[in-house]
Amino acid sequence: MSKPTLLILAAGMASRYGSLKQVDGFGPHGETIIDYSIYDAIRAGFGKVVFIIREEFLEKMKSVFDEKLKGKIEVDYAFQDFDLTKFGVSHVIERTKPWGTAHAVMSAKDKVHEPFCVINADDFYGSDSFQKMAQFLTTEVSDEQMSLMGFQVGNTMSDYGYVSRGVCEVTPSGHMESVTERTNIYYKGEGDDRKIVYEENGVETDLDPKTRVSMNFWGFTPKIFEVAQAMFPAFVEENKENLKAEFFIPSVPDYMVKHKLADFKVIPTSSKWFGVTYKEDKPIVQESISKLVADGIYPEKLF
Repeated sequence: MSKPTLLILAAGMASRYGSLKQVDGFGPHGETIIDYSIYDAIRAGFGKVVFIIREEFLEKMKSVFDEKLKGKIEVDYAFQDFDLTKFGVSHVIERTKPWGTAHAVMSAKDKVHEPFCVINADDFYGSDSFQKMAQFLTTEVSDEQMSLMGFQVGNTMSDYGYVSRGVCEVTPSGHMESVTERTNIYYKGEGDDRKIVYEENGVETDLDPKTRVSMNFWGFTPKIFEVAQAMFPAFVEENKENLKAEFFIPSVPDYMVKHKLADFKVIPTSSKWFGVTYKEDKPIVQESISKLVADGIYPEKLF
């Protein structure tokens, strides 16, 4: 079986962060968060990395990644843009942002022909997650059996504002029953009274800190492109007047489960995620990486 591919979602504009966080430095020698993900993926046995970016970022991304990854892993790029005709949609819709994470994944359909893993560029997942996903993608994956890494929501929060997470319902056998994108999850209260809630339509709902959530760390086969593309025209038609509507990844696995097209194994991890949604998150991420380097989990210089 061919080595799995790592697909990195790096087309976001980082509106809450304030700059192009995909290439911001966090490690002791200016390493990006993506560098650590790629380092973990190489150690786990991935054979290729595909960056999904906006085309105007290409030269910057190539200058940051191509030379240091040369000879270590195959590198390619796919562009997320506003041309919907390649996905069977004839509408021309003026938007300032592309159509979301599932649309981003669809943009790589001509670049990926083997089992693959999808991650966010600005999330630090840890080596355990990549080892477990590589094992799944080389021994278990099929068009009828895909997966996601199931993080505990309490291990994925920011102290500086709201976050978006795919909240999972998990069966006793460890498979996803449903996943719902919650775009407004945050802490409420202080001290011992602090709890995690999400807000939707003005209503707050409590979330148990151990609730499994998707951090956009999915294990797919190329079958996902076919299903997403079949769903996308209807989504665009329903949302052509809503310029903020986004076609999120969780909606595709959720559809596949509910229509019995595939099962999704929830691979549990107790790893503490960290990432950069806000500028204020940066020193926390830098400190966390410094500790991992000091503990010998990562070398001081990755590449």
